[in-house]
Amino acid sequence: MNETSPQKEIRIVPSLLAADFARLENEIRAVEAAGCRSLHFDVMDGHFVPNLSFGPDLLAAVRRLTPLKLVAHLMVDNPGLFIEPFRKAGADGIIIHPEIGPDFDQVFRAIRETGAEAGAAVKPKTPLSATDAVWEELDFLLLMSVEPGFGGQEFIPGSEKKIAEARRKAGNRERFLPIGVDGGINLTTIGRAAAAGATDLIAGSAVFRGEATLNVRRLAEAARKGRGEKPPGDE
Repeated sequence: MNETSPQKEIRIVPSLLAADFARLENEIRAVEAAGCRSLHFDVMDGHFVPNLSFGPDLLAAVRRLTPLKLVAHLMVDNPGLFIEPFRKAGADGIIIHPEIGPDFDQVFRAIRETGAEAGAAVKPKTPLSATDAVWEELDFLLLMSVEPGFGGQEFIPGSEKKIAEARRKAGNRERFLPIGVDGGINLTTIGRAAAAGATDLIAGSAVFRGEATLNVRRLAEAARKGRGEKPPGDE
């Protein structure tokens, strides 16, 4: 697979946690116009992480607004209870955490049985080995570069090392592994994350504070620059 493969393209993935819900449809149209292909839903239960956020009903409402890929990141104690509700609501992908405990691989495979893409997310202090039981089956790996629970946090210094470790490990797989990074992604940090091997950069405040269409384009440019790529059309 060569370096121009679409699977290795940089993707800016807006996190709706930071969107203005009073004008949600406009926010979605703006990131569509910027070329985004998916939206990220941070689902929090107030137990697994210290915050509450979205349920399946909101995802279902967004599904009616857009054809974009919708990915639910379940930061909850019992993700198995929410797989079917989010899938029925229109989720194309569902991400869970190995930190939930010993039934992680069973719940992960339950996601795949619904036909959704299945991903794993690991907290900053969790080793990649926590995903070993499902590593070859992963459709997506999400690395947290902040402690999950709240938006607007700063990128943890040194997170690039874990991204690079994951990219090296993924090089031994038969299938290319998209690696996402979530937490503190902005114009200052996105280049470092992309250079280390991330393909999917989840950004909330950096997208929705200001003019979202312009913000997405600037983030994509900064990410490509971080990887040493020329701007589109600049050959």
